[in-house]
Amino acid sequence: MSGIAYALFAAVLFGTYLFVVKRYFSAYAVPVYLTWVYAAAVVWYLPTAVATTDGLPIPTDPVALVATVAVSLGVVVALVAFFRALAIGEVSYVAPISKVVPAFVLPIEVLALHERLAPMQVAGVVVVTAGLYLVNYEPGELLTPLRRAVTARPAQLALVSAATFGLVDVGKRLLLQELAVTPTEFVVVMLVTILAAVVPMALPDLETDRVADDWWKFVAVGALVAGGQHVIAISFTTLPASVASPIVNAQAVVAVLLGGVLLEEPQFRLRLVASSVAIAGVALITLG
Repeated sequence: MSGIAYALFAAVLFGTYLFVVKRYFSAYAVPVYLTWVYAAAVVWYLPTAVATTDGLPIPTDPVALVATVAVSLGVVVALVAFFRALAIGEVSYVAPISKVVPAFVLPIEVLALHERLAPMQVAGVVVVTAGLYLVNYEPGELLTPLRRAVTARPAQLALVSAATFGLVDVGKRLLLQELAVTPTEFVVVMLVTILAAVVPMALPDLETDRVADDWWKFVAVGALVAGGQHVIAISFTTLPASVASPIVNAQAVVAVLLGGVLLEEPQFRLRLVASSVAIAGVALITLG
């Protein structure tokens, strides 16, 4: 499969993941949920990585290892900022802002790594970003989320999350292409780093009794996370981050479609139109 095909597959996997999280795990505290899901992901992924790799499945170059850990910690920062924004703010303006990740990836990659995209691909990135914003938009004034980003703490945190994820995506491209870190090595380090970072946040109450009743759900979602992260890593081995990121972030479109069809969530028609905008942007990137 091509890099774009892997990115599209990752969008479907993580769109399904977002739907499942909202459907089955919304009652869990975020640190508790992340701890158990990433524990399951590590249990799924690590034995396979060890069995299919000569030696330890981590980067052998010290610079590459430190950079991989740094990028992984960036994921933690972005997740914490996003969930904190949701905790203290309204989803109507937090969610749209948090999904403009590609708008940060493009200038960072062009300035830092001197990436050059075809004009149609640049247009596609802009269209996808607009589509992702609209997909997560709640009725009201269209630009309210962006205006609030200037003064409202939750919106600022959502913007920090989006910008950090943008840096993470460019970091992935740097690791997997310029520093020759393999997808397996990257995913192992990332999963273990995230798990180590979120466990202290979940203590002292890991809700073990409650988790025991839902153990199979955590096992299943852990497999989805592990597999999805591997597919994303493969896509970043061949694509510029500014191309891979908007396609992977189209996961929001998949989640919205599933929510509208299976959960009959409100504003489905509006979100369907917004999803079409995002899909059109993906098409522009692919054709470019």
